[in-house]
Amino acid sequence: MKALENTTTSASCHRFTSMAALLLLSALVQGCASVPYPDRRDPLESMNRGIFEFNVALDRAVVKPVATVYHDAAPKLVRKGVNNFFNNLEDMWSAVNNALQLRGQDTSDSVGRVLVNTTIGLLGLMDVASDLNIERHTSNFGLTLGRWGVKPGPYLVLPVLGPSTLRDSAALPVDWAAKPTNAIEDVPTRNGFTLVELVDKRSNLLSAGNLVEGAALDKYSFTREAYLQRRRNQVYDGNPPEEEEPAVEP
Repeated sequence: MKALENTTTSASCHRFTSMAALLLLSALVQGCASVPYPDRRDPLESMNRGIFEFNVALDRAVVKPVATVYHDAAPKLVRKGVNNFFNNLEDMWSAVNNALQLRGQDTSDSVGRVLVNTTIGLLGLMDVASDLNIERHTSNFGLTLGRWGVKPGPYLVLPVLGPSTLRDSAALPVDWAAKPTNAIEDVPTRNGFTLVELVDKRSNLLSAGNLVEGAALDKYSFTREAYLQRRRNQVYDGNPPEEEEPAVEP
């Protein structure tokens, strides 16, 4: 019986993977048409738009409906606790990166948040640090590289993960390896934490997603500009220098 269940599960996973691969291939083919006036920060725009459309289709078909059910079915107190828990784990890695970036106050705040929320906040389920006015300063290895002068490089859209840049994509393996939940040896438990975190993050973006749907004429460009501007502001503490204009050939 157990072998039959494993076979059925494997077949279902295979069908889902095949369907996702077909959707991605279809989106890439549709996005292969050249962009007439490409943005210099986005030389791979044609490919990126194809992946963007795949992500939108996957979100509409699977991720958003699951996040909506979770948001509507789970009590607010439970959702808040789950969100606080994952924020506390994120603060741990933020503390390391803020230290690497030599941000003294941000590092102190991040360490303080982790200590307070992990102890008094019951392993992060309660955000006591915010009640004590200890600010969050989220950071990751991509921002650390940017702080030390590594340019963002071309804009990229990653399957499932969404907006990124060459620099941020190169930093992802480090960020991934540093996640405390990825140290869990039991694979089903580790995957369970990853799934719950994904659903929690998407649930928190339901309102923002509806705003984008209603406001943006070109959702791809809107998302790209929002991402690039936010990352640039984070690297330069909200005071980025003016971007250099591309050289005009004679």
